[in-house]
Amino acid sequence: MKYYFNLQYKMLNRHISDFGLNPAVGIALLPILFLGLSYYLFAKTEFAEYLYVFLCASLLSNLSEAGRNDFIKTCFSDKDYRRIRVLENVILVIPFVAFLLFKGCIISTTILLLLAGILAFMTFGNKFNYTIPTPFYRRPFEFIVGFRKTFWLVLIAYIMAYMGIVVGNFNLGLFSLMLVFFNCMYFYAYPENAYYVWIFKASPKRFLVDKIKTALLFSTILSLPIMIGHLFFYTDKFNIILGLQCLGYMYLLAAVLAKYSAFPAEVSLPQAFLFAFGIVFPPALLAIIPYFYIQSIKSLKEILQ
Repeated sequence: MKYYFNLQYKMLNRHISDFGLNPAVGIALLPILFLGLSYYLFAKTEFAEYLYVFLCASLLSNLSEAGRNDFIKTCFSDKDYRRIRVLENVILVIPFVAFLLFKGCIISTTILLLLAGILAFMTFGNKFNYTIPTPFYRRPFEFIVGFRKTFWLVLIAYIMAYMGIVVGNFNLGLFSLMLVFFNCMYFYAYPENAYYVWIFKASPKRFLVDKIKTALLFSTILSLPIMIGHLFFYTDKFNIILGLQCLGYMYLLAAVLAKYSAFPAEVSLPQAFLFAFGIVFPPALLAIIPYFYIQSIKSLKEILQ
């Protein structure tokens, strides 16, 4: 079991090095960055508590992915496997729980602790032969793959939107709308194999335009039920709802361009910081999006031309 966590530590160091940062410096900056973003998030939005629970739950669900758990089971005994899963869930949830307790969010803290315990004994994966249908078959592949992995988050967003309308909680409905967009942004978190870009017979500009059109169209399909429902029940808040929808589009546009600005490598640490800054300070996106677009054209030229 000790070997497993030593291996995880070495892998973390390697990821930090890939970002172009000294591992010791990166590890020292992680708690500072976490606290800084947490304080900023709670200071800027009333959705911070919900975002915290969503983010931590997403990370916990990644640890419950079937493939990685099957691999751990082949390397360790059942007893050590359970210890590993419980311990890594506890390690992950501690920073979130500590900050939520500091903010007095007792209910959210309890929910995260329960999730950490429950998910330690669960795995997620396609254990059945049924393929989840999607409306995205014409334009592979981010939305097809992403939706089939995280369709449950979309369902949660729809349930939250419905509950927000029933109890008259407009803010909960807005959060559910942004949850859909954040989920769509996750579809573009990792670069595909360069071959799947090389096979496109298009210029870098045409390629990016097609990717952006696809992202905007399919995110609209997923967010439309929430937007229409709130426009119907909150007619006096028309501008706020459409404004948030447009903000979601800008976030998604930045995510698509950030992905290809570093292609075929993963997004570097400076690019990740720049993207995160645009998320917490949306006006900066007016400069960040054109910058990512220019960088994406440069990166794609080496593959498409």
